[in-house]
Amino acid sequence: MMLRVIMGLLQPEAGEVLFEGKKLTGLGEEAWNPYRRKIGMLFQGAALFDSLSVFQNLAFPLREQGEKSEKVLREKVAEALKIVSLSGTEQKMPAELSGGMKKRAALARAIISRPDIMLYDEPTTGLDPIVADSINRLILHLGKMFGMASIVVTHDMVSARMVGDRISYLHEGKIYFEGTPEQVDRCEDPLVRDFVRGHAEGIGITG
Repeated sequence: MMLRVIMGLLQPEAGEVLFEGKKLTGLGEEAWNPYRRKIGMLFQGAALFDSLSVFQNLAFPLREQGEKSEKVLREKVAEALKIVSLSGTEQKMPAELSGGMKKRAALARAIISRPDIMLYDEPTTGLDPIVADSINRLILHLGKMFGMASIVVTHDMVSARMVGDRISYLHEGKIYFEGTPEQVDRCEDPLVRDFVRGHAEGIGITG
């Protein structure tokens, strides 16, 4: 829900959304769109279009933004797939991809427009530890490569410690605790301690 509020897909019941110093809360769709183009998002289920090939999935946001050159589309899709180690999969359909490959293809689509901010919704959910580790490393690599800020929502403490510069523990719709991974591990608050041990409702990471 928090990521949908940041994306302008839901209006918050309280508080504000600020981006580049501008208040976005309450803006209409047309006013929101220029800011939304600066935000990339990796959805929990990857959210690839099942009826479109990998190439068509990645080209979709570029076409929506007005790109008509097939040469440019091919080049940008190939570049994005290379970054996530999926070169040569352009003609595959989502059903032909493993869970980890779907996440990487969706991530390639999210970064193809070079957003300023990346939002990740449970990026390692449903993945085995090795694939999850590769996704975490990719998140770190992309942040450094493009200088993007990242907000990750996850219940995976291994992922949280690996990709988060700061961790926010959310409880009943509010930030209950915020600190570095080291501070989270040392925290003696019962709610935070239980989360670290695997009993919690949600966590957000900024990095």
